[in-house]
Amino acid sequence: MRSRDGNRNLKISISLLIIFNSLVLNASEYLISYNYTIKNMTIYDEQLQISHTMKKCSGESYNPIILDTNHKSNLKKIINSNIDTFIQYIHTLGLDVKHNSKTINNINSSTTILTLKTTCFKVDFNDSLVRISPLK
Repeated sequence: MRSRDGNRNLKISISLLIIFNSLVLNASEYLISYNYTIKNMTIYDEQLQISHTMKKCSGESYNPIILDTNHKSNLKKIINSNIDTFIQYIHTLGLDVKHNSKTINNINSSTTILTLKTTCFKVDFNDSLVRISPLK
């Protein structure tokens, strides 16, 4: 039976808010892209982009990497604390390579761009580990 002060509606609102937050905050799919440019044998620019997916991704996960969370729940912070390991992992997934070299007045110059196109990754958080795997 419902009370006169409307507590039932408040309980339903709070329950819906808790369910919504758990769905949004514990999203398990992220879009990750990586790009770096080398000019004349020097790293010129490096970018790692990470964001939540807006829609559910389709595909099967493969080739996972497991990282230590260091008691963090933010994927960007976890990856930044394990950046060298994660960059090596991205290289094993395969990068697109574009290379351009030219010689003008006996001066050589070259530009190489390595890119991991935007890829959907399934991310499973645990107490002390996070499992990150791309979707095919």
